[in-house]
Amino acid sequence: MNIKSLQLFIHLCDSKSFNKTATAMHISPSALSRQIQKLEEEVGQSLFIRDNRSVDLTNAGRKLLPVALNMTSEWFSLRSELCEQTKELEGEIRLFCSVTASYSHLPELLNDFRVRYPQIELKLSTGDPAQAIDRVMDSDIDIAISAIPEHTPARLAFELIGQIPLSVIAPVGVSNFSQELKKEDPQWEHIPFILPESGTARDRANIWLKKMKIKPNIYAQVAGHEAIVSMVALGCGIGIAPDVVINNSPVKDKVQKLKLAPIKAFDLGICCKRSKLNDPLVNALWQLAEGKFIEP
Repeated sequence: MNIKSLQLFIHLCDSKSFNKTATAMHISPSALSRQIQKLEEEVGQSLFIRDNRSVDLTNAGRKLLPVALNMTSEWFSLRSELCEQTKELEGEIRLFCSVTASYSHLPELLNDFRVRYPQIELKLSTGDPAQAIDRVMDSDIDIAISAIPEHTPARLAFELIGQIPLSVIAPVGVSNFSQELKKEDPQWEHIPFILPESGTARDRANIWLKKMKIKPNIYAQVAGHEAIVSMVALGCGIGIAPDVVINNSPVKDKVQKLKLAPIKAFDLGICCKRSKLNDPLVNALWQLAEGKFIEP
């Protein structure tokens, strides 16, 4: 019974899918199946009930799970203690964030880390920030930079690193709705809106629209905030986007922030599964991230 097999077993208990666990843990489904079979041989009983649609724990599997969690936790604690003594942490951390966050927040987070732990390889992927929490929960990545939701899942740990205001932006110059925008009381239904497709920014936008009693004429719902700024710059409509994205956009000179009622800012943080904090690599980055946030 080895730690890798126990990690695979724990992930499979959570995902209840051989394909999801195989993908997340970078192992082929057949190799995963062999590892689980070997573990079952060592235990002497079946650990899972399998069918074409789902995977469920047997009674033996339910009894093994807390033992496996304890063993892996103690192993990572020991590894962390030994690594702390040698200061030679090695391995890989998988990170996820938006394109903007990769240069607005990630450098500050990683500069000291890279100096202190040069042997740790950082594997970065970027994409729609609305996907961040799901990717953490699916164990596709170890740590993500994400908006902190109003209600955080119990299995997730968050560390605050910043606050992100949002603004309503419009194209600079003439557009087919520029005259309407100049009116003291614009007819908003005649103005196209470009909104985030999902995530905390969309939630904030919906709250603001309701407060303003605006029923938006939605031109597009976009995954990824950077594209919202680009579409506004092209004159496709007005948009709602985080200020950090607007201020760092290569087309920021082609958009303007409208002077309207403020939109509630959201908290930005790093997040990971709580169980991942037992991993000495993840814990090392987490410790450096603490204290980064400064009150505005």
